[in-house]
Amino acid sequence: MTFRFAQLAVASAVLGFAGMATAADPIKIGVTGPFTGGSSSMGVSMRDGVRLAVDEINKSGGVIGRQLQVVERDDEAKNERGVQIAQELINKEKVSATVGYINTGVALASQRFFQEAKIPVMNNVATGSLITQQFKDQPENYIFRNAAHDNIQAPMIVEEAVTRRGFKKVAILADSTNYGQLGRADLETALKAKGITPVAVEKFNIKDVDMTAQLLKAKEAGAEVILTYGIGPELAQIANGMTKLGWKVPMVGSWTLSMANYIDNAGPGGEGARMPQTFIQEPTTPKRQSFIINYLKTFNPKNQRIDSPVSAAQGYDSIYLLAAAIKQANSTDGPKIKSALEDLKTPVEGVITTYNKPFTAKDHEAITANIPVFGEVKGQRVVYAYPDDQKKASEIRVKK
Repeated sequence: MTFRFAQLAVASAVLGFAGMATAADPIKIGVTGPFTGGSSSMGVSMRDGVRLAVDEINKSGGVIGRQLQVVERDDEAKNERGVQIAQELINKEKVSATVGYINTGVALASQRFFQEAKIPVMNNVATGSLITQQFKDQPENYIFRNAAHDNIQAPMIVEEAVTRRGFKKVAILADSTNYGQLGRADLETALKAKGITPVAVEKFNIKDVDMTAQLLKAKEAGAEVILTYGIGPELAQIANGMTKLGWKVPMVGSWTLSMANYIDNAGPGGEGARMPQTFIQEPTTPKRQSFIINYLKTFNPKNQRIDSPVSAAQGYDSIYLLAAAIKQANSTDGPKIKSALEDLKTPVEGVITTYNKPFTAKDHEAITANIPVFGEVKGQRVVYAYPDDQKKASEIRVKK
């Protein structure tokens, strides 16, 4: 009997240790975005913001007694690659949630797999208005976002160009992707509300290097301003094309005019471009100051300028939102995380804003129209376009 009791004791101890090991397994979070190619300045900045947040959380003890582990995948801004990654993260890596998506098309193609698997997705950069509405006809929606969607940005762009600056002859140049064409439609809707029909609506493809034909049509139509929906490399070609033609009108576009590969490739011709921004790389609050210092120290970007400050900040905040939900749910079960996100009890201090009940069951958008401000390319970086916004930058803009 003594020998039998000893066997039972050993067995219990082994089982106990096994239980402890399971409890201490890391919480896997998928991170998907373009880390190579034309969209990479957004993807890498987002990824680095995520890494920074995960490192901070893990150093402070993790979440529900477990460390966070990011599972990073480069979707190359390709829909088919995004689909492959989604299935891998779900079926092989067994992630509890995923953050990322830079490109609207990749998000729309990929996130249906997470929806079917009941695993939350926190879109932290992609802005297509349809993203969080893709499954609105279903009983539950697992798609969230903490970026300013295009139904916020397009009216802001039109307000800036038409109301604030008084331009009446407007041209639209948008790329041929889902992002560009959905954004173009949003711009046309916002212009129509002002009683304005664009004098030219032109399309271009990713990797196009000559915008002469599109710009000549805008010029011949008498355009006073160009509204844009695209990403950095092609937007730079628009600015460079105007320089070659000796024709310069203002560019006002979506937030992507803040990308480093727009600013650097356009050079002096890119100065003055304006765009909505949820975050400008200035230490206007203690939280933002700490984030900027830690980011620059950790990743040492060129010229001490974050390639895509908005992407980095929103990537960082997305992890803290998920961590708060996992903590509140005391679980890594997808439906429980989703329910916690929809009813967060404790405010989450982020870089963009303080998230106080950012989501509900019917509203999965953390950012409202009062939060973004206008940035302007000046001196090879993005600064506040309006002095009043800079003066009030220390006042946290919260969701209405």
